[in-house]
Amino acid sequence: MATLYYDDDADLTRIQQRTVAVLGYGSQGHAHARNLAESGVPVVVGLPEGSRSRERAREAGLEVASTREAAERGDVVVVLLPDTVQPEVFERDVRPGLAPGNALVFGHGFNIHYNQIVPPADVNVFMIAPKGPGHIVRRTYTEGTGVPALLAVHQDPTGDTHELGRAYARALGATRAGLIETTFAEETETDLFGEQAVLCGGVSSLVEKAFETLTEAGYQPEVAYFEVLHELKLIVDLFYEGGLSRMRYSVSDTAEFGDYHSGPYIVDGTVKERMREALTAIQDGSFARTWILENQAGQPGFQAMRRRHAEHPIEEVGRGLRGMMPFLPQPGED
Repeated sequence: MATLYYDDDADLTRIQQRTVAVLGYGSQGHAHARNLAESGVPVVVGLPEGSRSRERAREAGLEVASTREAAERGDVVVVLLPDTVQPEVFERDVRPGLAPGNALVFGHGFNIHYNQIVPPADVNVFMIAPKGPGHIVRRTYTEGTGVPALLAVHQDPTGDTHELGRAYARALGATRAGLIETTFAEETETDLFGEQAVLCGGVSSLVEKAFETLTEAGYQPEVAYFEVLHELKLIVDLFYEGGLSRMRYSVSDTAEFGDYHSGPYIVDGTVKERMREALTAIQDGSFARTWILENQAGQPGFQAMRRRHAEHPIEEVGRGLRGMMPFLPQPGED
């Protein structure tokens, strides 16, 4: 069973006595910076000159500095930049200002686990990974609740990194919901697998292929869109609220029977074998090497795939239908 920690397991003063530099002000960065500041933690946000996020951070009442200055001032440096830019920024702006006993914090384990960032041995390294997007981390904090998070310790030269990590999680609001202990390896590998097999790759591929199957059989694209994409949110909400059993309780008996009858036929043992292959590529580092090389080459393959999928017929049909639904966020809205 997983080890869980809550507010009573975390001494907030441990993090309130440190200066925290939050590098980045995107989805997670803005939530970490604002939640920590409102929990009484001294926070400085590190952003490049000319960043459009500088004004947003200042409007939230936060101090803003250059990435290097923030990293030098912080004795806890939180790296919440995209995985692809973290190694360069670390070497250029973070490493020069690190002192023994400082702490490095990550929101995802990719660069530590795959050795793209190798911190000095005398620096504490831990991860706090909220299991939700930043706007939910922020919103739930303001509502007095929180989003569960994962805690992992990679280096502990001072012997108190675990305690500091729990304090950081409490300031973020995560220990209100539950903090689960893990490792950098487990978080990285399960996170990548979940994205590839289900949350992003699995679902999007299933939806595209189901749409193609219906339209190739002569059904209207608009009807196909509603059946295989639009209504997916209703089902996922049921999953979220009560697992697979709540979904099966809530749908019709016909839908539930179709679930048992056709689901294992469509997503069969061969799919599970390919899932195992994808997991192996994550575990042995070959996926990471492919992605790292893709970025070093300027992302030609990635950008081509992005364009190809953006041009799929389901996207064109969806744009038209969503434009008729004013209750949905429209292009350009957050």
